[in-house]
Amino acid sequence: METEYPIVERQHAAIAGLRASFASRRVAHAYLIEGVKGAGKEAVARFFTQLLLCTEPADAMPCGNCRNCRRIREGNHPNVSDIRPDGQDIKKGQIADLIYQLNKTGIEDGRKIYIIHEAERMNASAANTLLKFLEEPEGEVTAILLTDTLSAILPTIRSRCLEIHLQPPPREQVIEQLAGEDGLTRSMASTATMVTAGPEEALELASGELFGQARKTVLKLVEASEKNIQEALLFIQTDWGLVFKEKDEAELGLDLLLFAYRDIAAVKAGLGTVLAYPDQRDQWEQLALRMTFGRLADILGAILGAKRNLHSNMNRTLLMEQLVLNMQEVRHAL
Repeated sequence: METEYPIVERQHAAIAGLRASFASRRVAHAYLIEGVKGAGKEAVARFFTQLLLCTEPADAMPCGNCRNCRRIREGNHPNVSDIRPDGQDIKKGQIADLIYQLNKTGIEDGRKIYIIHEAERMNASAANTLLKFLEEPEGEVTAILLTDTLSAILPTIRSRCLEIHLQPPPREQVIEQLAGEDGLTRSMASTATMVTAGPEEALELASGELFGQARKTVLKLVEASEKNIQEALLFIQTDWGLVFKEKDEAELGLDLLLFAYRDIAAVKAGLGTVLAYPDQRDQWEQLALRMTFGRLADILGAILGAKRNLHSNMNRTLLMEQLVLNMQEVRHAL
């Protein structure tokens, strides 16, 4: 059973909730499964679909071997419909056709299930058509909506669904998956997974030209900041702004800087966590010997403060200069 359904262990809390609703015969008419790309939304949906249609379930688990389980696994069960974006979005016609098919008498007896993949991509007409159907459910029909952008789902649709939230895949697993992908180094993958949880987003981020340059720039700032204030300020004025031009780019830079000093703190504490910059371990070990935990905590606090100020109207170059000065003040106060 573990081999057939590895998602049971990866998403234990979500699966436990679905099994409980099945066991108590309180199956909702609509579920909204949310999670980052790579979290296993489709696997959870398939598991629950098999459980609902399995002819021989045991202990709220599908058998995996009956005719219904096999047909669902093979994607050809007549009572299960999959809706995916047609081009850029899911259109009204797709939802209307789905409703028509669900109301036809030719489908096999038993529960009917429809899975809407990337539900956030329903256009306004499609979403409103689905909403009317959700408001007046008839018979044994269960909707399973999948999304990685919960905020993009209409509140009126969300209110009619039981929400299931999936945990992101373990960071170590994502790093292993990404290492070597399109020439991506393990170190670059490790840094990217600190910024985003899903493997697809991490790969897209790490493969971009900006991210590689951003990573190098942040490491240079750490080096300059530990040398002298003049070099660090000059670096902010000449290099930093060329890479981090927009507000979202500046926020990425501050996040990467925060992760660097978290790495140093982790190395100093002897923690076995996966570093954001594993290729810098030797450098972090040298810095950790010279820095107290108190100073590291103050530097991390200063970076977090800069992140808060970033969303004000403060000039971003002045913000970074002030951050460097604050980091130096901490250094000389100890």
